[in-house]
Parts: sequence; C-alpha cells; structure tokens
Amino acid sequence: MTTGSKAPRRLTILGSTGSIGQNTLDVIAQLGGREAFDIAAISGHDNIDLLASQAKACGAALAVTANEERYQDLKAALAGTDIAVAAGRNALLEAASIPSDWVMAAIVGTAGLAPTLEAARRGADIALANKECLVSAGELFVRAVSEGGGRLIPVDSEHSAIFQALEDDQQHAVERIILTASGGPFRTWSREQMANVTAATARAHPNWSMGLKISIGSASMFNKALEMIEAKHLFNVGPDQIEVIVHPQSIVHSMVGYTDGSVLAQLGCPDMRTAIGYALSYPSRPKLDVDRLDFAKLARLDFEAPDEVRFPALRLARTALERGGLQGAVMNAAEEIAFQAFVDERIGFLEMADIAEAVMDQMIGVGSAETMDAVFAADDEARSRASALVAQREKAA
Repeated sequence: MTTGSKAPRRLTILGSTGSIGQNTLDVIAQLGGREAFDIAAISGHDNIDLLASQAKACGAALAVTANEERYQDLKAALAGTDIAVAAGRNALLEAASIPSDWVMAAIVGTAGLAPTLEAARRGADIALANKECLVSAGELFVRAVSEGGGRLIPVDSEHSAIFQALEDDQQHAVERIILTASGGPFRTWSREQMANVTAATARAHPNWSMGLKISIGSASMFNKALEMIEAKHLFNVGPDQIEVIVHPQSIVHSMVGYTDGSVLAQLGCPDMRTAIGYALSYPSRPKLDVDRLDFAKLARLDFEAPDEVRFPALRLARTALERGGLQGAVMNAAEEIAFQAFVDERIGFLEMADIAEAVMDQMIGVGSAETMDAVFAADDEARSRASALVAQREKAA
C-alpha cells in the first residue's frame, strides 16, 4: 500500500466536486490523508464552496474551476491560503499537466477528454471514471496511455469488477465480458409509463448515490450502452464478446467468462469507494471502511435479460460497435444534448434515444478517432444535429 511509503504519493483529482471526486477524497482521507498523499491539483465547475473547502481540507496546491466566470468567486473563497487558483479550459489542461503519479479522471462528459488525454500523455496512471475518453476517442486514448507509459485502471464499478476478475496472462482464454446493470428505477416500467417521467423521477436510483447525469443515464441505460463501448477498448474484446445482464440487487458488479466454461465475478455492497480504493492502491488492496456483504442476509440474487425495446440505448451501443469509427463519439454527443433537453423539459424521456439514433444514422461513415480534431469535429456536428432535432420536436409539440 502507498500509506507506508516514505514520501507522500502525488495525486490529481479532475472532477473533485462530483460524486466520484467526493468519494475519492474520502478514500484518500481513509488511507492516510496528507501524510500519505500530496494533492497536486483538484478541479470542479460551479460548486465553488465545495471546491474551496475540499482544497483546504486536502491541501491541494492548485484549485481549478472549469467555469471562467467563477474565477473571482474561487479566488475569494481561497483568499488567505497558499492554494493557487485558475479557471477555464486551459486551466484544466494545466492541472492535468502538473507532475503527479496518479490522476482521477472524473470530469463528466466530453469536457474531461482533453485534460485526461494530457495526463495520459505525460505518463500518469489514469483512474478512469470519465466514459467519454474511451467512447469518443478509444483508439486515440488507449494509444496515448501506452505511449505515455502509465497504467489505465477503470473506476466504474462494472469495469473495475472485470479488471479484477481478469486472470494474468489469460487474455486468450476470455470468451465473454458480462456487464451487470441494475435496470434503474424503470426496470419494470412499460414504455407508456416511461413516456411521461420527469428528471426528478429518473434520477432516483434504487441502489447507488450518483450525480444527475449518471443517475438519468442509468435510468435510460445509456450509461450501460457507453460501458459496452468502453469495455471493447479497455479489455480488447470484440462486440460479440460483450454481454449485458440485468441484476437488480447490484451485488455482482460484473463477470468474465472463460473458454473452459468458468465465470469469475466480483461481488460487493454498492459503494464506489471500493473501486476507487482498488484503483488508488493497485495492485494491492486497501483497508476501507465500507459495508461488508452478509451472505446470510442476501435473500436472493436475480438476473434477467435486458429489454432492448424498452431500453434501446443498448441496441444503439451495438450499432456503434459494429459501425466503428466515430460512431461512439456521435452517439455520446447526441445523447448529451438530448439529456440536457430532457432535464430542461424540452423533450420526453424516451425521445433521448430517438434523437441519438437519428443523429447516428445521419452520420454513418464520418471517419475514425485518429486525432483529437476528428473527434471534436464529429462531436460538434453531432451536437448541432441533435440540437436541431430537439428544436424540431419542440416546434411540433
């Protein structure tokens, strides 16, 4: 473990004010805090009070808000401290470029792509909680990690489970990757019932405490769709080797099936700190204050096939995997626009998938994720097309 080392390990947390970032700081505190870790930089967006209090508590050298308009607010909140303050997109890149051993990549959305790529290129170990790095720029990002010489350690509970269940030197024997999905709050709802749900209803996850974007993504299963694309790049498997199974209790976090018929699973109580702690201490396992599974109290563990009619995001992910190229970036960008339109009550819950699919069909064959320019160009075009479709639906309503 890192806590016994003579010099504190140097860390960066990109996205410290979100649920992953907050849990990361909790894990750091559990594993020794300032005595064990030196925090090079943390970043947030609009929650300035929380960002400032985090910076003070962990002794960060630099605090960054992605929102340039909040620079003075953050500066005032940290007045009288030695903590440097910066704001804006370039400041995020600066935070990512500061030397550190390990970077938590937890900025939500495409905004996290450039800074995470910057950290990967300089050779930091990347604890990856940002889906867009692999969904939108998988080949480019994996190559950057390899060339930088760092390690890529997944933090999503599902991918962490797979990472833990993969046996050394047995990649050739991996037959299938099985991602578990809770099914979210609408697992048993009909499409007619889902048609009129609100963002407040959709964000109420039955098992996990997460931010708005991730919670609604779980309800629509777009999160799981993105995880399917991530799995391809993380574990070097083909689309036909990636399965999804609904597991309402969220105890089995994911599984790996091998050619001898064996299936290895990682189990645990739903708590993101387990995956974060593993990523921080890998290859060791830390001692964490999290709930332990009591198998005597587990009444049952249920599994069921996902319904791709009620949750078409899974079908869209398979389409993106089969088409390849920049289809992942297109799907993700269109979904982000549709998600915000849903939150703003401009479209309905089911229309998010409709818009993503329409944009994907409009942008077949847009190229490959070989450069950041290509990724951002596809992202921009998909957002523009999705915005136009949202406006059309509003006008027709």
